[in-house]
Amino acid sequence: MTEFSFPVEAGQIMLFARAVGDPNPVYSDPVAAAESEAGSIIAPPTFVQSGAHYNPDWALRPMVGEPWFGSGRTPTGTTQPAPHSGGLHAEQHFEYHRHIRPGDVLTVTLRSGKAWEKVGRRGGRLRFEETISEYRDAKGELILTSRNIIVRPERTVDAEESA
Repeated sequence: MTEFSFPVEAGQIMLFARAVGDPNPVYSDPVAAAESEAGSIIAPPTFVQSGAHYNPDWALRPMVGEPWFGSGRTPTGTTQPAPHSGGLHAEQHFEYHRHIRPGDVLTVTLRSGKAWEKVGRRGGRLRFEETISEYRDAKGELILTSRNIIVRPERTVDAEESA
């Protein structure tokens, strides 16, 4: 189980909304947000994904003095292959218990969820693994529960290929 915290700031919310192309003023304009049903600036639905930058165990997080994979066509400062989970992102679910607002400090707890297997259409096995992330505020109240599902295909070797 991994745990880390991150602060939620109005500027981060605005930049995230712009980055995903969401012009809703409830993410950036305090006057418009105050007049909305939310009553104040709130974070977009997938904003918590940006919290990964605060996770010390996130393999793609830039670290001072360490080679980094960069964001361009080629890695910056490293010749090693990029770290990855070895799987494909299959699903993401967000269950909100209340809006995320500037001033919140969220503590994230990551834990393994369910795991299961299926047989694929071509006969290979598919392994599914769920990670559950719980986001709590400074009072310990649950704000958001996120479920991420990764699928790892395992290809079977056909008799023709092995000959």
